Amino acid sequence: MRSAAPEPPDTRAAELVRSAVLADLARRVVADCGADVGLVGVPDARGAQDAEGAEDAMVLRHWAGTRADLLHNLRVPAGTGLGGRALAERAPAWVPDYRAATTISHHYDAAVGADDLYAMLGVPLVHDGAVHGVVYAALRTVVPFGDVRIGAVAELARTATRALAGAAAWGGRAAGRSAEAGLTPREHEVLRWAATGRTNPEIAARLGLSSHTVTGYLKSAMHKLGARNRVELAVAAREWGILG
Repeated sequence: MRSAAPEPPDTRAAELVRSAVLADLARRVVADCGADVGLVGVPDARGAQDAEGAEDAMVLRHWAGTRADLLHNLRVPAGTGLGGRALAERAPAWVPDYRAATTISHHYDAAVGADDLYAMLGVPLVHDGAVHGVVYAALRTVVPFGDVRIGAVAELARTATRALAGAAAWGGRAAGRSAEAGLTPREHEVLRWAATGRTNPEIAARLGLSSHTVTGYLKSAMHKLGARNRVELAVAAREWGILG
């Protein structure tokens, strides 16, 4: 069976940045906003309808402060629970007591109860009209969410969304400049690792290639960028804007 084609390096780099930003967002909700638990849901890549027929959904991929694991990797279709409501309405939603709330569905009471959570807030990550996920702040007490805490979480959400937009834009520029230089995605990937000081055997081991193949990619990149050695290659790549 033929394996799937590898993602372009700029796509993988942008995804790594995205994951780091969202993981940090979950931690900062706890550290900066006084929440007991921070969660971040990201769009479900499957894009298929669930049992209720909902097309939009997210999966809880990042968390901080949890005690149990029932919320980890939980799939939340739009409109279900608190985060699903925020996802569907593209607006913050909150309840002082999740389990007693009458304004949300109760699909996830067992997962919420396992972590002993009560007050919960969900804020969507919105950029250019599209929702890129939802950040949750949750407390292990019954308490109304005040404007200060809602505003603090919303500001973290805005900051994270701007960082995600920047990462996506950088990935697009890097891909365009790499193509302008005539580099293939694999040449770009090998070049990026070489620019960090990795040796050919180290690059080969990381990418699952032979050292001979890595040497071939680097020689090809040197030719295309007019470089005579690895130092000139790294300089030329930066001048092209390929390495960011």
